[in-house]
Amino acid sequence: MKINFTHHQSAHCENGVVSNLMKYNGFEVSEPMVFGIGSGLLYCYIPFLKINHGPAITYRILPGHIFNRFAKRVGVKVKREKFKNTSKAKARLDQNLENNNPVGVQVGVYNLVYFPDAYRFHFNAHNLVVYGKENNEYLVSDPVMENTTKLTEKQLEKVRFAKGAFAPKGHLYYPIDFPKKLKLKGAIVKGIKNTCKDMLAPIPIVGVNGMKLVARLIRKWPEKRGVKKANHYLGQIVRMQEEIGTGGGGFRYIYAAFLQEASEVLKNKKLAELSKEMTIIGDLWRDFALEASRIYKNRNAKSESYESVALQLENLAMKEKEFFKKLRKAV
Repeated sequence: MKINFTHHQSAHCENGVVSNLMKYNGFEVSEPMVFGIGSGLLYCYIPFLKINHGPAITYRILPGHIFNRFAKRVGVKVKREKFKNTSKAKARLDQNLENNNPVGVQVGVYNLVYFPDAYRFHFNAHNLVVYGKENNEYLVSDPVMENTTKLTEKQLEKVRFAKGAFAPKGHLYYPIDFPKKLKLKGAIVKGIKNTCKDMLAPIPIVGVNGMKLVARLIRKWPEKRGVKKANHYLGQIVRMQEEIGTGGGGFRYIYAAFLQEASEVLKNKKLAELSKEMTIIGDLWRDFALEASRIYKNRNAKSESYESVALQLENLAMKEKEFFKKLRKAV
């Protein structure tokens, strides 16, 4: 039971799953186009959600929302299912595979045996495609991996029913209805406007305001929390940015690629200019992560060092505020 499915590697799991499922169904949609139309770009500080004993910071919208928004805007219908019973979850997956229907699956990464140890931690919002089954092993297309892989029935069940925050509960999803032609132009404009609204939101923990808040907190951590905890929190920022789901710089590069594609579809030269500007901002996010990693690895880090990364983050907030104002005007 093997579906003729083509694996394409991507920078981020959910974008890659959606792009690969769309390509399987005859629609050439790139990862950046999925991300941009799905308004995936975000910044949000979530102090009440702890991951690895530190506050969560997300650089993207909640898992599943990219596909939902993308599908709604281009005219595709998606079916989603969650399960309490592992047997029913397995049966529904097998039924889809027998019908030559590859499906997106949400999993926890801690027990993904093909992941390098450094990337196996308690994070339950990873996405992959299951596209077949041979000798009681499932054929897996994980978009962030170079090649396809396999998981046994027990291994797949374990990651589909991982416990903790964002527990997947056997979550599987797949497109079920398509228009003759995707409504790309309108979808692109809606996607851009939604992202601008999110990034410029008048909410303290969201968008550019969220960046400013985290910069203020970074300044306070050494004195308020002690150097050891301050280092852990700073390390958490870098990990959330660069290792969990593509993060700061990576998402900016994907968004820049989206704006480049969008400029051609909409015949809007301003979007091509803004694409280049977003690439530069992505580089600044990488610089910020590099500087922050130097500090948290130094047990004797001084408060002046925290001040320097706080200033970098404030500079990023300022640049992104200007950027998204210009982007909003461009469409």
